[in-house]
Amino acid sequence: MAGAAFPGRGAVARPALGRGLAALLPPDAYDSAPDAPPADVLQRLPLHRIRPNPHQPRRRFDEEKINELAASIREHGVVSPIVVRRDGTGGAAGDGGYVLVAGERRVRASRLAGLTEIPAVVRGADLAADAQLVLALLENLQRADLDAIEAAEGYQRLVQEFGLRQEDVAKKVGKDRATVANALRLLRLPPAGRDAVVDGRISAGHARALLPLAETPGRFEAALDLVIQKQLNVRACESLVRQMLAPKLDSSREPDRALERLARELTRDVGSRVRLIARRNGGGRLVLDYTDAAELDRLVGRLRGD
Repeated sequence: MAGAAFPGRGAVARPALGRGLAALLPPDAYDSAPDAPPADVLQRLPLHRIRPNPHQPRRRFDEEKINELAASIREHGVVSPIVVRRDGTGGAAGDGGYVLVAGERRVRASRLAGLTEIPAVVRGADLAADAQLVLALLENLQRADLDAIEAAEGYQRLVQEFGLRQEDVAKKVGKDRATVANALRLLRLPPAGRDAVVDGRISAGHARALLPLAETPGRFEAALDLVIQKQLNVRACESLVRQMLAPKLDSSREPDRALERLARELTRDVGSRVRLIARRNGGGRLVLDYTDAAELDRLVGRLRGD
């Protein structure tokens, strides 16, 4: 591979892995001494012998970025190795192939660039499934950010499929527990909310602010549309949600309040207590109270127009 930035077989190399990936690889992954074990070594592998990672957390790949990476690989080669494990089943063709653990973007871009081989750190066939998922998560989080939903789904798989606690997940991926917990909360979003995060129309912060509306899809989608249309920031989004959750006045009491107000006005006008009693059919009674015969005479006179 002309211009490749990665050394060939037999050369001692220390690939530029992130700290999280390096911490999960044994020290002899970089050891090319003659007595190094057959697994956990640096090799150049034929691309056709590498199968996809069954624990890949990334569901969506940006084709434009893959094309950009392929152009870079044509110019500079693959500057950092992928991670694979030996296929304990012998591979689909029985040729002792490999299963990709981390580096799917580089594999896709290398194939697009026309390469036939790729530098790889080879792990043993006994690499645990949870370690494969952690490595794949770290690969994506450190090199090309997963969207917030993909990251949350990866954390959830570590919890559900491998029985890890949130604290354990946080430790494995180098995040604090609150970050993992907040990510997992996003999985409570309705589909419209998840799609908006994936498409980049709202941030994870917006999504968390909208979560209190998740149980009422109509209100959730109304708020989501407003946030997107008006390009509200997270604080304004939180304010909108509070307004939508605020208790509303009981509109069924409005007719009663109107009658009470009218009764007070009539009481002032006639100088005696007036009561308005409504019936369900729209009718009702108007009651004039008097305290003595003199007040009655006065009221009668007013009604007669005397």
